[in-house]
Amino acid sequence: MRPFATLRYAKRGAVAIITLDRPEKLNAYNVAMRDDLYEALGAADEDPDVRALVLGGRGRAFSTGGDVSEFGTAPSPLAARIARWRRDVWGRLLGLRAATIAAVHGFAVGGGMEMALLCDFCLAAEDARFALPETGLGMIPGVGGTQTLPRHAGLARALDLVLNGRWLDARGARAAGIAFRVVRPRQLEVSALILARRLAGLEPSFIVAARRAVRAAHDLTLADGIALERRLGSAIHMAAARGGARSGH
Repeated sequence: MRPFATLRYAKRGAVAIITLDRPEKLNAYNVAMRDDLYEALGAADEDPDVRALVLGGRGRAFSTGGDVSEFGTAPSPLAARIARWRRDVWGRLLGLRAATIAAVHGFAVGGGMEMALLCDFCLAAEDARFALPETGLGMIPGVGGTQTLPRHAGLARALDLVLNGRWLDARGARAAGIAFRVVRPRQLEVSALILARRLAGLEPSFIVAARRAVRAAHDLTLADGIALERRLGSAIHMAAARGGARSGH
């Protein structure tokens, strides 16, 4: 794998670690980072050994979202945003086989907060601060935030955060259902790796099926959701039985 200009990629056993690495820009997301993330996420997804992934940021912030300095080099802020959309990084993150954990410290703003919302779990350091300020710039969230935030925090709180640009500290994010747990800053990396290793110990097919069933809860009726759960459970059971038969058990 080639070296990345805007992030670091590492593996610790079955855990892939992606660290956003533009600390001088508070890990603002630009076109170069789009390309690096797209490739790094693809590498993790294609690696059969990777069962969990931790996404974090180096320096004082997780990510402050889109790099506003690019807005001045494009015909409009929308054109700058479209340039970063040309590769579906966010679809790739959402569709990973591996379980995903956002390890958030400092600012998680705009697209940075939305990246965390796309992960299965968000661990927040006590110094984490979350906000979606796009409406103040004449835009709406563009990294799935209008869809992921209501699923985490409910409709009323999501509208408050999106329309009013309200900031949440780490404990407020946990109370809103955005952060899974709040830890001391010096414990963030270790806590994320402990959770990742626990998830990596699960059978990958279980993770894929469970995520599919839980995510579908927002889109299906209760009866259809239960039917999906049964189908997925039966498929896992049958696959396990076939595996046992092949191994002679």
